[in-house]
This record gives sequence, C-alpha cells and structure tokens, in this order.
Amino acid sequence: MSEILMNVFFFKYLFLFWHPFFFRTFIKSFHRTSSNIITFTNQVKYLKYPSLLHRSNLNDHTLIFDVENALLKSSSMFPYFMLVAFEAGGLLRAIVLILLYPFVCLVGDEMGLKIMVIICFFGIKVENFRVGSAVLPKFFLEDVGSEMFEVLNRGAKKVGLSKLPRVMVESFLKEYLEIDVVVGREIKVLFGYYVGLMEEREKSMHALELVHERKGCCSNIIGISGLHKNIDNDFFFSCCKEVYVVVEGDKKRWQKLARDKYPKSLIFHDGRLALKPTPLDVIAILMWVPCGFIITIIRTIIALSFPYHILTPLLALSGFRLTTSMPKTTNNYFNNKCDLPKSHLYVCNHRTLFDPLYISFILRKDLVAVTYSLSKISELLAPIKTVRLTRNRSKDAKMMQQLLQQGDIVVCPEGTTCRENFLLRFSHLFSQICDEIYPIAIDSHVTMFHGTTAAGFKCMDPIFFVLNPFPTYSVQLLEKVVPSCVTSCDNNEDERFEVANQVQTQIGKALGFECTKLTRKDKYLILAGNEGIISSIKSDK
Repeated sequence: MSEILMNVFFFKYLFLFWHPFFFRTFIKSFHRTSSNIITFTNQVKYLKYPSLLHRSNLNDHTLIFDVENALLKSSSMFPYFMLVAFEAGGLLRAIVLILLYPFVCLVGDEMGLKIMVIICFFGIKVENFRVGSAVLPKFFLEDVGSEMFEVLNRGAKKVGLSKLPRVMVESFLKEYLEIDVVVGREIKVLFGYYVGLMEEREKSMHALELVHERKGCCSNIIGISGLHKNIDNDFFFSCCKEVYVVVEGDKKRWQKLARDKYPKSLIFHDGRLALKPTPLDVIAILMWVPCGFIITIIRTIIALSFPYHILTPLLALSGFRLTTSMPKTTNNYFNNKCDLPKSHLYVCNHRTLFDPLYISFILRKDLVAVTYSLSKISELLAPIKTVRLTRNRSKDAKMMQQLLQQGDIVVCPEGTTCRENFLLRFSHLFSQICDEIYPIAIDSHVTMFHGTTAAGFKCMDPIFFVLNPFPTYSVQLLEKVVPSCVTSCDNNEDERFEVANQVQTQIGKALGFECTKLTRKDKYLILAGNEGIISSIKSDK
C-alpha cells in the first residue's frame, strides 16, 4: 500500500513540476493561434476564383498572388530545381537530385523544398549564378496560365509571393511579367558561395510594408492563393479583405500564355536542356545519353569521311532530319562551271555551328566559312575551311574579298546564334564586297539539348547538338539580291545598311521570324554579363 502511495506521490510531484513549462506554453500557443485564426477569418473573405474574372475595378487594387499555386499551371517545382542542378551544378548534381526525389516526395512540401535547395545551391558561387535570369524565365513563362495573367494585368500593383528562392523567380516575374514586388526565400551566403540553407520568411516582410506605403489601406488589397497554400503566406494574405482561391480544377482548364502576349518578348535564353525536365524526362535523358554518345561518334565519322552525295542519306539514317527549299531559279546556286566571272557570297542567319556545313552539303560545294569566333576544337573538327574575322572592318573586308577570289564563301552576319524566332541585326560588312548576294534562310529544332550556349563551354556545342536523337534542319535557298538594284541612297554607308536590312528582311519573311536591331553584345550582356569577347574559348559562334 505504501509503495502505491509513493508512486502516486511521485507522478503527482512530476506533474506539478512540469505543469508550468508545458501547459502554460501550450495555453499561450493555443490562445495565440486561436486569436490569429479568429482575426484572420474575421478579416478575410474567401471567394471562388471564377468570380474574379468578372471584376472590372481591379485597376485601383493591389493584387497579392501565390506564384506556385495561383499563377503556374503545374504544381511540381522539381523541373525548375533540376534546371538549376544541371545548368549551374553539372550532371553529377542532377543525378543526385533525381535519385533523392522519391525521398523528397515523402518528407512533405517544406522539408522537400529545403532538401532540393541544399542539393541544387550548396557550393554555387553567387556571382556566377545566372540560371535565374538566363535559363528559368523561358520555362516559367511556358507554364503561366493565360487566364490568371489577364487578371493580374488589370491590377494597379502586383505582388508575387513564392516559396522558391528569390534568385530563381525574381527575373521571371519582374522582367518578363512586370510584377512590381517579388517576395521569395533568401539563401544564406558564406564567403561568396551559397550554403544551401534558406533564411526565415520574416526577413522578407518589408515587402508588405512597401505595399502598405503605396496603398495606405488594406481594403484596396486583394489576395489570390491556392487551396493548399503555404502557412507562411497567411501573414501576407491576412491584410487582404478578400482572398480568391484557385483550385486544381481551375488550373487544368487554363490555357498556356501565348508567346505574343508576353509583356516582354523572350528573345534570348541560355542553358543546354531544351525540354522541361520532369522526373520521367530526366530518366529518359539519362538512359539515352550512353547510346547517344555512340551515335554521336558514328555521325561524326560519317561527316568527316564520306563525300557529299553519300553523306546526306547516311546522316538521315542516323536520325538527322534535313529539309530543303529551292528558289524558282536555281542555276546560279548549283552552277560550278569554270567560266563564271566570280565566286558566290552566301549569307545566312545563324542557328548553330552546323549552318555552313549544311549549306555545303546541299550545294555540294567546298565553301569557306567566315566566322566571328570559333572554339579551337570546333575549328579542328570542321570538315570545311573556317576563317576568323578580326572585328576590324577594313581588314575583314579585304580578307573576304581575297577569299572570294579563291572560291565561294558563306557568312553569318548576325555574329551569334539566336534560338527563338527572331533575327538579330545584320552586320553590313558583307554588302560591300560583292555585287551579288545569295541569301539562305536556316532553321533548326532539337528535342533534348541545345547546341549553343553563351556562358557554357563552347567546345561542347557541336557535341550537344549531335547528341539529340532527331536533330532537324531546314534550309531555304532564296532569290539572289543585287545591291545596285536595292539601294536608293547617295551615301555609301547608308547603301550598305540598306542592303543588309534588305537581306535580313528577306530571310525573316521566308522563316516567319521577326527582325530586330539587337546585336551580339546585347545577347551576352543579358545572358552572361559580358560582351562576349573575353577570349576565343568564351566567345560565341
């Protein structure tokens, strides 16, 4: 009996000892949570998203929206972290991410997010990280819901809330969607390198203060969130009088934002991956690469060993797709007789390193490719002769005239490649060295890897292009341009610009591309943060 009384006394004493620590904390937490819930539910009115489409007074409201749950059609953030892992960290980091992804799915959203951030960002140098501005915007834009974008476009001010690191989403939201304020997670930095750990969300709360300063009244703020929003966002949406909830059924009915509706045209983007790397796509790529390297070696041997009339059919058997289009009069293109008074100057737009090669294959001629820059490896492996320009106009003009006396030459006056349906400004250098110009319109398509890069290793460009299962090329031979028939100016310099613009317009019309005044310098400043002329290895073809 005494033993039972002692046990009861012990547990009673234990209960009284720990009571102040556990129960007071629990009660305070309960009251605080209950108070927040009551305040939140009293202030916020939840409405269904479709009713937002019919509101006409959004032009005097600030819209606070959840990027992942209310703007993007897809709910999975894995493809964007895979792009960071592969483009910024390399193949090994990407393999680690795909191997750990099943575990990421099991530990919950917040913990899974932290694991992916550590894998993708740990050890990455801050000043060299340009994936957020050069690679990710393209894939984010392709995932934007058109209906939600139209709603946001009607708002006076727009605030984007994201659970992703700010460096991943800020450029996409501010530069391409014209969002005023972006609130994302900050990644800790040590000695100029990302540690992979995220700061607490409270350190980004100053963004909400900016909203209050601009509007001055909470009644002018409308929230747009997903049904399963992150609890950290409650603080932001608690200042809204109305919160419109987007459910998965709404997102499935959305249409993708059309490219012609982008507030800012997507002209330049970088990175090797051409497809959105979902888990299944990443597994397919990893399975293809070993086989792809073997096919790449076979394609390279074929290109370097066989004559033109055998080369094209063999490449087609290996997976290359080539389509050609001829002008009404093709004699000038294929005439190789010795009595011709002069050689031919072929001018084409620039898609990949293989542009001059395909022109040579189609014309069945040995051409000289005049380039602004080329990696040493690409120059050694090129089946045709390549000559570098010095970027000195007078010297380059003399050199091209000398080459024309020796044979046919091909030049890409854009000076660099462009992946999208745009033409960069044509240099007028070619218009002053020949009386007849033969424009050629070129387009290419890939399924896995891009064969161009601004910030990566240039020597890998041809390898990545040939590594694609079915790379496609389209070559259109256009009617020749006679500069004397085009120009109407008295000034020689103006005449050259007019001829260059005429050739650019003709190629753009044939391809359905938009002509721009952007240059190689503009591309490299946007994608790599330099002018693209640091060294021969870093410069672009």
